[in-house]
Amino acid sequence: MDAYHGAHPWPAHSEKVVLRLAEQLGKDGALTSAGEQALISAVKGAKGAAERLGVDDLLAFATSAVRDATNSAKVLARVREVTGVDLRVLSGSDEARLTFLAVRRWFGWSAGRLVVLDIGGGSLEIAGGIDEEPSLAVSLPLGAGRLTRDRLRGDPPSPAVVGALREYATAQLAKLDISRLEGWDKAAATSKTFRSLARLAGAAPSGRGLWAPRSLTRTGLRQVLGFIQRMPSSAIAELDGVSQERSHQVLAGAVVALAAMERLDLDSVDICPWALREGLILRELDLTT
Repeated sequence: MDAYHGAHPWPAHSEKVVLRLAEQLGKDGALTSAGEQALISAVKGAKGAAERLGVDDLLAFATSAVRDATNSAKVLARVREVTGVDLRVLSGSDEARLTFLAVRRWFGWSAGRLVVLDIGGGSLEIAGGIDEEPSLAVSLPLGAGRLTRDRLRGDPPSPAVVGALREYATAQLAKLDISRLEGWDKAAATSKTFRSLARLAGAAPSGRGLWAPRSLTRTGLRQVLGFIQRMPSSAIAELDGVSQERSHQVLAGAVVALAAMERLDLDSVDICPWALREGLILRELDLTT
């Protein structure tokens, strides 16, 4: 990113590697050897890109899959030993807070009291409040990758399996105390999962650029869920807005998104292009100036 305090952080270069670490956790909760090697390779590649580009500051961070792995300390030590990079593991509440900061900066103070949803591979983050620091920031084990690995069988899964997943997500969200989230003025969502679901429901394609307004209604989400739950992942991958790498996770993401919107009684959410990455950069700039 080309970024400095008070300015819009503009992406200068991007390289992505799909790891799906949330799906690389074994039955004992440990990150598999293949997952560890994939992580090391990705970190080495990112460090090499940073060196070639001559970056001033390198921010290296990991989220729920590494955080939740029972062998997290060993994996992080191995990454540090091989690559020289010290990965910073964010807590679930930190993920929620930093994502909220990014969304607040994107929409500005005119958004009023704001509630934000973010579905990742390993967790669902929910945050809300009227300031830049949310009054509530929580993380739930409802990531699209995690649920696909643990609770979906078959391609496509049977209606009974999908129904059981919906019940599980609803039960997890029922534990959430939303009293501090009442009375919001704007509901927003971020992450690749929500962007894909919004596109499937008719939102503007990525080619329209960052500034095109995009939203996802609960009605539209129900319709999307109704047809993708009958489709194999290979067919979902052919839909506009869905990547081949994430096609098998879209169903679980749709189930969680609908359960969250129902729990918070949200008729629609506005899609924000900024998320955790931008929030981390913005907070770092705030702290170093």
